[in-house]
Amino acid sequence: MTPAVRSGIIAAVAALIADQASKLWLLFAFDIGRRGAVRVTPFFDLVLAWNTGISYGWFQTDSPAGAAILLVIKAAAVVLLAVWMARSQTRMAAIGLGLIIGGAIGNAIDRFAYGAVMDFALFHLQYAGQTYSWYIFNIADVAIVVGVIALLYDSFIGTSAAKAP
Repeated sequence: MTPAVRSGIIAAVAALIADQASKLWLLFAFDIGRRGAVRVTPFFDLVLAWNTGISYGWFQTDSPAGAAILLVIKAAAVVLLAVWMARSQTRMAAIGLGLIIGGAIGNAIDRFAYGAVMDFALFHLQYAGQTYSWYIFNIADVAIVVGVIALLYDSFIGTSAAKAP
């Protein structure tokens, strides 16, 4: 196993642990379901939302068959990403793929355990009497986005930076 792949595995495990620990704490210790929305700052709230679809709530499904199909698709994606990570040549690519894998597994655990993915972070802005909100998300979603950014960096900037004299 190369040092790059080892870094990717560490990133996957760290993302998975951070995601599941935050969700378990919010559900069972903080009891966010009973508390409802909790204002943390003027622009950030903790709220409980269950996403039965995929990213940004696309392909919402409440049926067991739909949930099973999404789990199968996610499992196939994780396997393909793991193969890609095993073949990656740079630490940045392996870490990016590891973050995506850890986030995907974290959300898959939710889907298996609860039938939906637990989201809880809500950023919002009030301006001129209007409230503008971003999607509600979780740590797994952050890991996936950061992983994609790392892959893009590695693809477009990292490779050329490594070749620079």
